[in-house]
Amino acid sequence: MAEFQLRIHHLYARFLNIYGDRGNLITLAKRGTWRQIEVVIKQLGLGESIDPDWADLYFIGGGQDKQQQTIAEDLLKQSTSLHQAVKDGAVILSVCGGYQLLGHYYRPHEGPELKGISLIDAYTVAGHRRMIGNVVVKRADGSTLVGFENHSGKTYLGKDLQALGKVIVGNGNNGDDGMEGAQSGGVYGTYLHGSLLPKNPRFADQLIRQALERRYGKVELQPLDDQFESKAHKKAEALPA
Repeated sequence: MAEFQLRIHHLYARFLNIYGDRGNLITLAKRGTWRQIEVVIKQLGLGESIDPDWADLYFIGGGQDKQQQTIAEDLLKQSTSLHQAVKDGAVILSVCGGYQLLGHYYRPHEGPELKGISLIDAYTVAGHRRMIGNVVVKRADGSTLVGFENHSGKTYLGKDLQALGKVIVGNGNNGDDGMEGAQSGGVYGTYLHGSLLPKNPRFADQLIRQALERRYGKVELQPLDDQFESKAHKKAEALPA
């Protein structure tokens, strides 16, 4: 019998599913099962209610503006539950379009402004230049994240909201301030595709450990042999923008 169980909700998988971001869930599942952690993933779609007591980790992927418009109204209905889940220690990983909707609003070029759920103090406006290419980000602890960005939205953080890291290669949140992503407690937002987690095992383990601690208290993860993941990470670090 597994010592730990990791419960994951994948939100709006049918709509926010481009750029191969499902690879993040595969990574979380594999890195859990390799440690004899039971990993349970449930998809939640439009109109399905979130039980804030169930999931340890939530994943929200990226999509086009049309898909964001479809799910934005439904996500607002889930706002109270998600706020409660985070307050109780749950972790959220949000990528691109999902990241934008965790802020106060997203203002596209066309159509109505999309209201976010204000889990983080940030807002996004559509830019006039698409930011595409490889990204390397340096975190506060000196580690790096690697990935690929493809977005025209420009996200700006409130003065007290910490970025995920400083851009070394690429554009990041907006191409202006040199920062990428956001982090607040257990909430993480980023523009990094790739998928993000397969080439960033250290960050993947951070999410797993933090999510498990919601129900189990302090957790120490068994080390894994990450030689292939580390090689992929180093190769991505050396790629041009």
